Amino acid sequence: MGKLIEDPHLRDRIHVFADRADAGRRLAAQLRDYSGREACLFAIPAGGVPVAAPIAQALKVHLDLVIGRKIQLPWTTEAGFGALDPAGKAVFNEELLRRVPLTPQEIEAQVQKTLAALKQREARLRGGKAYPDLAGRPTLIVDDGLASGYTMRAAINFLKSRRAGEIIVAVPTASAHTVEDLLPLVDCLVCLNVRGGFTFAVADAYVNWYDLTEEEVLQILDSFSQQRHEPK
Repeated sequence: MGKLIEDPHLRDRIHVFADRADAGRRLAAQLRDYSGREACLFAIPAGGVPVAAPIAQALKVHLDLVIGRKIQLPWTTEAGFGALDPAGKAVFNEELLRRVPLTPQEIEAQVQKTLAALKQREARLRGGKAYPDLAGRPTLIVDDGLASGYTMRAAINFLKSRRAGEIIVAVPTASAHTVEDLLPLVDCLVCLNVRGGFTFAVADAYVNWYDLTEEEVLQILDSFSQQRHEPK
């Protein structure tokens, strides 16, 4: 069972972060023990990138991406029944699938549709670059929040397959139920704003929330790379 690091003063509160960059800076303060330990940091795009950038800057580590994709239900873009990892391997929400009227053929059609979108995003955001062999190194995975957590679960499984060492998930906000589900899969879960209740929306943790475009993701990555290479 992994260790949970949270801020008890933020438990069950909403609108606790100004924006994703503010959340990243506050997470970085909880992760300083990983500075100088040759840690690897992966952000889940799109929303995880502006959270991860200030963490990578504070820890002085390279900022990489791990591309996952929610497998959407056929009739809505808002909900999914699992996620694909960068290798195209699926993690399914088995409990949900027992309750929704999807045939095996419909499930496979959604998986293939998701895989095509994932490959396109891989090409645009990572340029076909191979994922590294992590060789037992501490590995941080960052997103802007966890609702169902299946995209994060897919990322965890994939990076373990790349021989990640200690797995640290860092997110500003998460559903209490998802936190409980993920703790057995990681060494440490840093989540400042854990929220219970029957409904959960990542956006509710932020004062300023909007959907990032892939162009904005690339701009953040380019800006971070330039800052890393500026002469001191």
